[in-house]
Amino acid sequence: MTTSTDALPEGGATSPRAGGDADRERLRRWRMVLGGPAEDACGRLSGGDAAMDGALAALYDGDGDGTGGSSRRSAGLGGSAPRVARWLGDIRQYFPSTVVQVMQADAIERLNLTRLLLEPEMLAAVEPDVHLVGTLLSLNRVMPDQTKEAARQVVRRVVEELERRIAQQTRAAVTGALNRATRINRPRHADIDWDRTIRANLKHYQQEHRTVIPERLVGYGRRTTAVQRDVVLCVDQSGSMAASVVYSGVFAAVLASMRSLRTSLVVFDTAVVDLTDQLSDPVEVLFGTQLGGGTDINRAIGYSQQLITRPRDSIFVLISDLYEGGVREQMLRRVAEMTAAGVQVVVLLALSDEGAPAYDRTNAAALAALGVPTFACTPDAFPDLMAAAIERRDLVAFAERFADR
Repeated sequence: MTTSTDALPEGGATSPRAGGDADRERLRRWRMVLGGPAEDACGRLSGGDAAMDGALAALYDGDGDGTGGSSRRSAGLGGSAPRVARWLGDIRQYFPSTVVQVMQADAIERLNLTRLLLEPEMLAAVEPDVHLVGTLLSLNRVMPDQTKEAARQVVRRVVEELERRIAQQTRAAVTGALNRATRINRPRHADIDWDRTIRANLKHYQQEHRTVIPERLVGYGRRTTAVQRDVVLCVDQSGSMAASVVYSGVFAAVLASMRSLRTSLVVFDTAVVDLTDQLSDPVEVLFGTQLGGGTDINRAIGYSQQLITRPRDSIFVLISDLYEGGVREQMLRRVAEMTAAGVQVVVLLALSDEGAPAYDRTNAAALAALGVPTFACTPDAFPDLMAAAIERRDLVAFAERFADR
């Protein structure tokens, strides 16, 4: 755990060797970074610094079993849910939310706090974030009834924040792409795309009149409520894809709210579950997933193929780390069939802020050889990816530009 010492509160580290204020501040910072073993060299902490140091010690000075027993300090979160809830409250007081989220994730991993997340008072104390939602979803099947409502409230807070972050950008990008994709050559005056019209008629520039005489008008198609594209999101539920599952569920709900798209959401492990009928409520979508288990990508693609009735107007997005437990050759053959039929196929190794996780490089290379763009995508770039797919732009080039960026 590394914490920016710029964010440390004023407190006290006293040392007989500390001279001026600058020396005392430097020793204080080193003491906060190095922990208890540096007390003799750097001095003792007091006030807010001591409280912050205690919160860090409870997590990072133990032996990873939750007892804190192998360190000089005897702190630790132990097995008490009230004690852990107080500790969660403490770290929210002492650290910014980004640091709190890292410490929560470390606590779940190092101190085996997963079972304590089944306690309602714990859920009331945590800082909600995408990774915590992934952990809660993995516990969905073993949650007692009295915990599920608290868990839903945590998930809903995260989902609402994600929707505020991505909904407007997604709708704007997709709507613009749909309008451009239905461009017509005899538009009404209000539908003329003047920028493209001028560029299309530059060869008709009249020097004596210092103007362009447009012989061909380029415009946008008129707004329509008809379904213009079919979108199928096929999402791997394996444990390493937790953050991608959360983002995929929210994006699917946003896309499903647009009348010009027919959006389907399919999640899979060794079985396939169609969650399309729940897309009006992304929280229900997420609680309909079941993180963990094996992976049968071939079966999921086979089911998704049945949903595609208009290949040239369809976009298929597979979100998976590509570790296939099913029939690999048939998986690749299905993808080749879809691309040959005109489906825009994209494979995202992750849809999260963290970048690409571990993934099957052999399968990724095989898909790339079929002309299928295969890359990890951040949530902020996903709307632009959908816009590029709708306009049938070169998605391989899009993936390369994204990777370079």
